[in-house]
Amino acid sequence: MGYSYSSTRNFLGGPVPKTVKLLIFINIAVYLLQIVTQAMGSRIIDVYFGLIPYWVTHRLTFWQLATYMFLHGSPWHILFNMLALWMFGGDLERYWGTNRFIKYYFITGIGAGVCSWLADMNGVTVTIGASGAIYGLLLAYGVLWPNRIVYFNFLFPIKIKWLVLIYGALAFISSISGTEPGIANVAHLGGMLIGLVYLKWKDWLVRYRSHTEQKHRERLRKQFEVYYGEIRRKLEDEDKGRGPTIH
Repeated sequence: MGYSYSSTRNFLGGPVPKTVKLLIFINIAVYLLQIVTQAMGSRIIDVYFGLIPYWVTHRLTFWQLATYMFLHGSPWHILFNMLALWMFGGDLERYWGTNRFIKYYFITGIGAGVCSWLADMNGVTVTIGASGAIYGLLLAYGVLWPNRIVYFNFLFPIKIKWLVLIYGALAFISSISGTEPGIANVAHLGGMLIGLVYLKWKDWLVRYRSHTEQKHRERLRKQFEVYYGEIRRKLEDEDKGRGPTIH
């Protein structure tokens, strides 16, 4: 991910909510632990806490669907993820409050992991990184403030709604074409889709119920018209058979 937010409040080191700070601290601490263990010749953290679909399927290591979010593969990987968390997560936590923010973060992150697992349930490639949750945050930011300006690749100003569409389209194309080996595009796309469902399912449910009720009313109206038309024809036929009325 390469973008910057046009507001200077977070990007230049303004106040950042406590949950965002805590998540950044945990991710950095875990990454430092990864570096230490790898320097000692061990990748035990990646293996046991990264997401390995085969292990989830056959060894029931379901904790990996959550723990993989806190592992990263390189300094650039964690840098861009934490930068995005810093820039977009702060506004979301302030707007939603801590409880809803952390709930959304884990729902999109775990949901992205589940999507990766379902896409290749016997895969042995290790998936790590917070990108699924970060893509979920980006989606939420675009839904709530679609016309805010960000700088794509730190150079080109663009509305956040178009950036969301660009990243979503790239993740979708890459996930079905496999043109970016080593990048969990299914997790990226999954984070966005899970976030969209989480944010919009109530609106969709209300629209569905409204549509269903409208169809039901139309059906009743048509049944009434048919029934009333038959009754009216019977009455008219009876009147014709009676002949003239004499006063």
